[in-house]
Amino acid sequence: MYRQELSLCTGIIKYLALSFLFCASFTSWNLVCDNDWKGPLSTSLFFVGVLLGSFVSGQLSDKFGRKNVLFATLAMQTGFSFVQVFSTSWEMFSVFFVLVGMGQISNYVAAFVLGTEILGKSIRVLFCTLGVCIFYAFGYMLLPLFAYFIRDWRMLLLALTLPGLLCIPLWWVIPESPRWLISQGRFQEAEDIIRKAAKTNGVTAPDVIFDPSELQDMNSQKQQTYTILDLMRTRNILTITIMSVVIWMIISVGYFGLSLDTPNLHGDVYLNCFLSAVIEVPAYVISWLLLRNLPRRYSMAAALFLGGCVLLFIQLVPSHLRTLSILLVMLGKFGITSAFSIVYVYTAELYPTVVRNMGVGASSMASRLGSILSPYFVYLGAYDRFLPYILMGSLTVLSGILTLFLPESYGMPLPDTIEQMLLVKGLEYRPASSSTRDSKEEEENPEIFKSTAF
Repeated sequence: MYRQELSLCTGIIKYLALSFLFCASFTSWNLVCDNDWKGPLSTSLFFVGVLLGSFVSGQLSDKFGRKNVLFATLAMQTGFSFVQVFSTSWEMFSVFFVLVGMGQISNYVAAFVLGTEILGKSIRVLFCTLGVCIFYAFGYMLLPLFAYFIRDWRMLLLALTLPGLLCIPLWWVIPESPRWLISQGRFQEAEDIIRKAAKTNGVTAPDVIFDPSELQDMNSQKQQTYTILDLMRTRNILTITIMSVVIWMIISVGYFGLSLDTPNLHGDVYLNCFLSAVIEVPAYVISWLLLRNLPRRYSMAAALFLGGCVLLFIQLVPSHLRTLSILLVMLGKFGITSAFSIVYVYTAELYPTVVRNMGVGASSMASRLGSILSPYFVYLGAYDRFLPYILMGSLTVLSGILTLFLPESYGMPLPDTIEQMLLVKGLEYRPASSSTRDSKEEEENPEIFKSTAF
């Protein structure tokens, strides 16, 4: 029901984020010669803002709701971006760049988790891959076109900011997450949303959606407040959190490193940027097909092995075969982009509802550490042209190996509690008692969700 609206919203969000990175290089404050260090620093400052936003967005969304945080931070991003147009100095521009980054990642993570929790199983995968990412790729392809025809940086920034206003009407279209409402004890609001969705989809909702006895049990229990410390409560969730943090960081280094390295490739800068965007479309399509039909672990590991091995192979290409080098870079971008698309879905499926937004937010925060480091990986190319590819390729292969140890979530119901999380492969755990297993089976098939596949 809400697939297209959420896809449009999150697609525009990601489009704006990458657009600003490109726009920052067109400032008119003499960022050359002795001041050329300010250009890369502007990019890093944006990612610092994204890092700060990643740290707080999950907790805010879990406390105040996915929808409220989504639109509040979307307004924050669009508003501060508009103020940036009137910046009178590089310092002023950079300060607002940090705030824009905070808003961008906060609304993106909130929108992603909201779509994950609202949509049914088959549509959820479509939304997380093609829905969000294809719109991002289209925006990425428009980026060099905008930059080619709009050479004044203020007008370019304004043109890239205004699409954020298109998200305002979506407030009356996108609902709050029923799963989050249930976790907060707001059962009537959740039931109203489910009945409205059933009516829109032409499905007759049952007279009783929530079992009265279960509602009584839930109401009798005090709603527990979760913090980011709950991501380390047990050895299982701590292990998953550490592995997710490392994998997200490495994937981010590879993705943004290759994106930022585009101007260093042979040929026209605008054309190379366009090709770097175009290659993402088949990458997202492939990731969607993999998520629909194959286990998550092996799909993401295969994408990472492809991207990493191709990057390692670039150093063996003769210098006169420039076209082949560009082709291999794009193929490496294809593999890493596919993994980037899969890891969002995979991570959201591993964490339970009560801390899902915090889990994805913490992983995204680690990703921003990787993005902050990525410009410096590119900078190493000034000393050795192949060194960035060797480092990014080696780390990508390492993350592929690490992925094989994560638990498999393909075909499994979304966990709602920390106890329902799947166990990490290769680690030994004490077997649960019979009563605990029976209780877990009941939790994995709660009656309250038997009619919520919409």
